[in-house]
Amino acid sequence: MIDEVLTTHAREPVLAERGHIPSLHAPVLAAQASRAPALCLRQVCLSFGGVQALEDIDFEVRRHEIVAIVGENAAGKSTLAKVMAGVHRPTSGRILSDGADVTINSPSAAARLGIATVFQDLALADNLDVAANMFLGHELKRAFILHSEEMENAARAILDDIGARIPSVRYPVANLSAGQRQSVAIARALLAKPRIVVLDEPTSSLSVTQTGEVLDLITRMRGLGHAIVFISHNLADVQAIADRVVVMRHGRIVGESPMSYVTYEDIVAAITGATHTLPAPPSTRASRVVGAG
Repeated sequence: MIDEVLTTHAREPVLAERGHIPSLHAPVLAAQASRAPALCLRQVCLSFGGVQALEDIDFEVRRHEIVAIVGENAAGKSTLAKVMAGVHRPTSGRILSDGADVTINSPSAAARLGIATVFQDLALADNLDVAANMFLGHELKRAFILHSEEMENAARAILDDIGARIPSVRYPVANLSAGQRQSVAIARALLAKPRIVVLDEPTSSLSVTQTGEVLDLITRMRGLGHAIVFISHNLADVQAIADRVVVMRHGRIVGESPMSYVTYEDIVAAITGATHTLPAPPSTRASRVVGAG
């Protein structure tokens, strides 16, 4: 059942991107919504008293897309993630979901809009197994009886869908590697079948092998139709999987470009302020290979 739901969500945006009409009876508004970004922020500002944390943020992410947000510490990356997650409410600006204006004033409001966030603090309970962690606070039960087998089957299905290498859903989380723990946290976020997944530094402090596994997992999520916001300090990881890169500095977005058009040096220069922005592709949409001279 989970496969069917995820496959259905993955198929719809592909039809829209290729210009096919899903059904002759589909409403025009639904077709327009499928072409709109899954999440869009326009002129979003956030201040804490006299401190301007975010200023004039214009950002969007579409289904089947990984958008990386990079920048130095205190650039505003995690603060922007918390706005999308409903932890912080913007002082001003607009937020749109599938082309419609929405208000995200709490984590529950974000969840209702299909937005899931995995923060750096994974918030896993070491004394519980994988399935129990994934359903913690959302246990399946009827007449006060837990349906452990049903939860284990659902947990296994999601882990298999994203290619997570977990030996058993009954395995204690305390015995998992850092990469496996990250996989469990991401899989837990996918239980609610979100359209948009925000990942805050998912590969920090992982080994090379574990990082590769997590990046593969994120790539598979893109294939399933999710819109993914990937916040990272590791530019090699960003170059490996992102479709677009957004650079933040001092609470502002200072550059945005398709990943295929910018080099590592371009991104570093924009992050540090050596250049004011990223190179943008010309109107002809000609692209430049990453790392080319």
